[in-house]
Amino acid sequence: MSTCSCDCSEKEKQEKIESDPKKKIKWLIVSLFFVAPLEIMSFFSIDISLWARLLFFIIIALVFGRSIVVSGIKSLIKLNFSDINLLMFIAIIGAVFLQKFEEASIIIILFGLGEALEEYGIGKSQSALKELIDKAPKLAQIKGMADKTPIDKIKIGDIIIIKPGDQIPLDGKIILGNSSVNEANITGEPLPKNKSKDDFVFAGTMNGSGYLEVEVLKTAKDSTLSKIVDLTYKSAEKKSRAHKFIEKFAKYYTPAVISISFLLVVVPVWLLNEPFIPWFTQALTLLLISCPCALVISTPITIFSAIGNATKKGIIIKGGRFIEELGKIKAIAFDKTGTLTLGKPIVSDIIPLNGFTKEELLSCASGMEIFSEHPISQSIISEAKKYNLEPHKFSNFESVAGKGVKGDCLVCTSSHHCVGNLKFIAEQFKVEQGVVEQVESLEKQGKTVIVMADNEKVIGVIGISDELRKESKPTINKLLDIGVTPIMLTGDNGLSAHFIANQIGIREIKAGLLPQDKVTELSNLTKHYKYVAMVGDGVNDAPSLATSSVGIAMGAIGSDVAIENADIALMNNNITNIPYLIKLGKKASQTIMINTGAAITIKLVFLALALLGKSSLALAIFADVGVTILVILNGLRLFKFEEKN
Repeated sequence: MSTCSCDCSEKEKQEKIESDPKKKIKWLIVSLFFVAPLEIMSFFSIDISLWARLLFFIIIALVFGRSIVVSGIKSLIKLNFSDINLLMFIAIIGAVFLQKFEEASIIIILFGLGEALEEYGIGKSQSALKELIDKAPKLAQIKGMADKTPIDKIKIGDIIIIKPGDQIPLDGKIILGNSSVNEANITGEPLPKNKSKDDFVFAGTMNGSGYLEVEVLKTAKDSTLSKIVDLTYKSAEKKSRAHKFIEKFAKYYTPAVISISFLLVVVPVWLLNEPFIPWFTQALTLLLISCPCALVISTPITIFSAIGNATKKGIIIKGGRFIEELGKIKAIAFDKTGTLTLGKPIVSDIIPLNGFTKEELLSCASGMEIFSEHPISQSIISEAKKYNLEPHKFSNFESVAGKGVKGDCLVCTSSHHCVGNLKFIAEQFKVEQGVVEQVESLEKQGKTVIVMADNEKVIGVIGISDELRKESKPTINKLLDIGVTPIMLTGDNGLSAHFIANQIGIREIKAGLLPQDKVTELSNLTKHYKYVAMVGDGVNDAPSLATSSVGIAMGAIGSDVAIENADIALMNNNITNIPYLIKLGKKASQTIMINTGAAITIKLVFLALALLGKSSLALAIFADVGVTILVILNGLRLFKFEEKN
């Protein structure tokens, strides 16, 4: 009984080491310290007990080499030459045949160290998500129910209660209460946001000290958190172009190397009557030098590191290919509304006329607009609330489609009023030239103009504009600094588009575009710039996001259709991350090129030495696995990549 317990304990310990990359790396380094002196002594022809070397090799093989041997045998049976483990397995068997047990041990240790570093890198990019999934609430409190309900049973429209300090289980809209909510898990923003009635909240975010009642807007499987997790894991499946090329290359390269190694033994030994052992050693050396470990590992580890870095900032990249594409981008097309602007109309100008005050104009206008749900009407009502003004009451309210509204004010001396565009007011009576000039001046600034009049005269003009994102101008400046051309593609009118573009420094503007027109313009831009990204948020942007080299969607406010068609989602809606993404893409591409170049160069040098009979098995191991480890460490540096201003 005690023997069984001991065996189980050892097995559990081994499995624990293998499943934890950090522990595996630690034990591999410890093992390397033991085997290195043996290899150095062997290099200087100092005899060491054969049984001591064999025992050490058996321990190393059992603890760290089982997966290599099992995978190598399977690949040999299937003739799967693209599997690196096959080359490693052949090299280990060859070293054992030559009784070079220290070399066989080093092959296992260094190759295992390379694999453990790769596992650690990939795991690191997904660890935050795993932690988030583990901590995410599995139950939620529906209002009016005593017991909590599993979140996958909760339907859209249900009202859930979020107590102070609770994690929010589902996406929804606040219908009661206010609180600060930490959204760092979703958006990457470190500071909590104040949330109140009608504000949206995301699953996985943390409620502060306030009590909230939230109307559920998305089921558990469709929540923003689920979308982030799903897209991030799917990105691992979408390999980069460099990765696909290298895998295809290895498929033909590996059998070619095995054939050359075979001939390196057969030709001298059987045709030239040379001794077997020296040429067999050179063949093994060639095999190890030619192993494409560094080539195959360097690209995925670099891509995973870059994706992991972006995820920390609330950016979801759907595949390694898009990291490479980002580094090539020469121009970026921006939608205007909801991307460069907030997509929310605000009152920008209040111009009272003919004896009316600003307060009287706003009170009267908000009293008429209170009957409408239109965003422009709501902006006027919000402005009145800002000044704590009471909207005037109206009777005989009448809406004229596409023009404005009429009604009798129960507060003003002159009762009959109308609010609408200039054309609507001009139909009632002659409008003074000064008013016309005032309206035209505001329209040239890209603003929507609301005119209000009584039955005799115009009493005021209100300008409505789409609020510019504060980060738009700094983003455009950064793009220009790194040589990327910003372009505006919008469905809005030319005046509005040019006004916004001039404010932030965009020189190339295409306005009045339908969704199909944006696709056509993107095709034209691609012919000119070759690599063009598109940034948008709405359903009408979905076709152009799919057409561009890289489609970037505003994740938190963007439509589901836009996010699905995009290659990258900015979950924090922060467009200042776009220059960072381009720099990250360039850095990733440079890292892949450096890693690939270093791996090929070192291999060519040692390959030449092997063919001349000047190399050794020990040097081959350090050349191959050593450069693999360096390549992995270089790729992992992208985890700590920061944008430099």
